[in-house]
Amino acid sequence: MAYTRTYSTLGSPELSLEQTLALTARHGLPGVELRALAGTIDLPGHFTSVYGTPAVLAARLRTQPVKILSLDTSLKLAGSTTAERGEFLKFLPWAEALGVPRLRVFDGGQNADPATHREMADTVAWWRTLRAKNNWRADLMVETHDALRTAESINQFLRLAPGTGILWDTHHTWKTGGEDPLVTWQAIRPHVVHMHVKDSVSIPNGKHPFSYRLPGDGEFPMQSLREVIREEYVGPVSLEWERLWHPELAPVDDALTAATQRGWW
Repeated sequence: MAYTRTYSTLGSPELSLEQTLALTARHGLPGVELRALAGTIDLPGHFTSVYGTPAVLAARLRTQPVKILSLDTSLKLAGSTTAERGEFLKFLPWAEALGVPRLRVFDGGQNADPATHREMADTVAWWRTLRAKNNWRADLMVETHDALRTAESINQFLRLAPGTGILWDTHHTWKTGGEDPLVTWQAIRPHVVHMHVKDSVSIPNGKHPFSYRLPGDGEFPMQSLREVIREEYVGPVSLEWERLWHPELAPVDDALTAATQRGWW
């Protein structure tokens, strides 16, 4: 078994899609996770302005060896408004035309309480009704970002919304949830369809009680996690280099190079 190495364009928000695909190919990666392009996270709006229609973009990418593994939206399952759901649905024509398997959504909420889990599950039910009605192939994956920062909370949610794919942000459950990644993995592994990985040190940076570092320069226990998942997991493992939110970080090109040269992932 072998997982798929990839990265999020959160780390290269200034690049066009063509530049992103070239960077991905240069690093020998089979696919990319799209969060930002050309300075915006409004991917449907950007695609419309540059390519016009989903069919035109699909034709442009038909012979492209690099695949788009996911489109990352800003929708939160807990607390989403009708307008925010509408913005999320604008991703669907593009995902369907491009054959993108997953749309990232956030968990939302701050408290891992029954009301929050129920609200999240209700949004999943809304999505599943629409997906079935429209015969969409793309499905959701929920990032463990806010309320879902521990394995216990994730599994409480999944009992209300069984079958939901989980995007496990390994750094969030480790640093904000306080869990050993191996403990979290054992508890949620049947549900994980995508992972985010990154490295940091326990030095406050003004925004967080930690500071991001190049892969291999921090404290995240990637080696022990890597040894387990390479035998048990075949989905994407994505370097989420948060340069859009932390412009002081080095270019994602440097982070990908460090991760590979150091055997970090």
